Amino acid sequence: MAADKISELHKMRETIEQGGGGSKIKKQHESGKLTARERLNLLLDEGTFVEIDAFVKHRCSEFGMETTDAPGEGVVTGYGHVDGRLAYVFAQDFTVVGGSLGEMHAKKICKVLELALRMGAPVVGINDSGGARIQEGVDALSGYGSIFYRNTISSGVIPQISVIMGPCAGGAVYSPALTDFIFMVDKTSQMFITGPQVIKASTGEEVSPEKLGGAMTHNQTSGVAHFLSPDEAACIKDIRKLLSFFPSSSRENPPVVQFDGDVNERDDAVNTIVPDNPSKPYDMKKVIAAIVDQGDFMEVHAHYAKNIITCFARLNGYSVGIIANQPRVLAGCLDINASDKASRFIRTCDAFNIPLLNLVDVPGFLPGTNQEFGGIIRHGAKMLYAYSEATVPKVTVVIRKAYGGAYLGMCGKELGADMVFAWPGAEIAVMGPEGAANVIFKKDIESAADPLQARTDKIQEYRDKLATPYIAAGRGYIDDVMEPAITRARLIRAFAMLRGKEETRPVKKHGIFPV
Repeated sequence: MAADKISELHKMRETIEQGGGGSKIKKQHESGKLTARERLNLLLDEGTFVEIDAFVKHRCSEFGMETTDAPGEGVVTGYGHVDGRLAYVFAQDFTVVGGSLGEMHAKKICKVLELALRMGAPVVGINDSGGARIQEGVDALSGYGSIFYRNTISSGVIPQISVIMGPCAGGAVYSPALTDFIFMVDKTSQMFITGPQVIKASTGEEVSPEKLGGAMTHNQTSGVAHFLSPDEAACIKDIRKLLSFFPSSSRENPPVVQFDGDVNERDDAVNTIVPDNPSKPYDMKKVIAAIVDQGDFMEVHAHYAKNIITCFARLNGYSVGIIANQPRVLAGCLDINASDKASRFIRTCDAFNIPLLNLVDVPGFLPGTNQEFGGIIRHGAKMLYAYSEATVPKVTVVIRKAYGGAYLGMCGKELGADMVFAWPGAEIAVMGPEGAANVIFKKDIESAADPLQARTDKIQEYRDKLATPYIAAGRGYIDDVMEPAITRARLIRAFAMLRGKEETRPVKKHGIFPV
């Protein structure tokens, strides 16, 4: 091959790899952001990135685009490895035409999505874009539609992760919304359908971009995003950790990490986590830390609907998804947001063969007109549906309270739990002892010489007779009542026993999820 041809190739690659050029790269760094290529180099194992479609160009010849050079068409695409496993990636390049999406930009992304689906490997998309390339009109809209379709077809087949590392507005937000997880970076990420200026022109409301669509807004208020990171490096580290819990596709099981600890070890400190007073709160995260490998778990939606905890962890090296009530927030009640958060997490774990562990301390569904008017019936049904639909191993531990429909909503035996355990202080009943006493013993309390003392006595009578784990155990709804100290050991054995579980559902196109 002639030397001049090879030299020309190298020069073209150098130009493409410079993106929008030195001044725009400097501006990107000054705004606290890395470039598209720097992000991919952090995400992928060193030296594994292989670029695809580096030489693609746009075909727009309107509104000045005919003289606009857009190296790489504003997006870097390809594949590489994360912890030695194949992964497909794309990263929008804000230094090139603001990372705007046009026809060929979209085709590059679609090619990566198709390859990921075909090969059965996860895809990570890094979004940093001014939105649709307006000069390309309907071609840009068509590009978005093509991406949305592929996101949907790939859903539940391969893990799809969206990373917001800059602006993401208009139609661009719907691709992340269709993927499995959304990561955002504090102070440098924004997502919104309509920006502050459009909102002001339409409704008169004035709001800053950060308040409208910043990372904390979507992690805490809207629940659109799942993870919040202080900077881009921390964000990418978290993405790598999340992928470690997942299989490459739904056709595989999650990777197993070697764990050399004693699987039969007891932890007497667990016996003291839950207070003797059933009305006193405690931190469920202490229970989780005590039973998972090395006390390490990765929380999903950590800032949203804090009355329920969803997280990934490992038991003896095997991935599990944990759903746990949090007594420190709203007493651990289920509400609209908690139901949405949990049901999505349950279905995600089931899609990717990740067993489910349910830690129950739930006094019921949150009462109130706001909840009823907001559709708590419909939202709560999502959890019932998700648990019933899930075919992965399901193990439930009743830690303390498990009352009424919320007990079922946290995956009782009736919703397909393979094993259900309870701690000896568990209270399992149709309703709490206080409410039950008011109903069952109403006349006795009213006619008593000391109604207050009579009510106290009847509450205790109900608690002693019915609000114990032994009634449910006697009926076979609870498989065992165990000492808290041996919880980790029992869970490891239970999930090991269930590892070969096979369960089918009736043949159908799909069920009607209560959205």
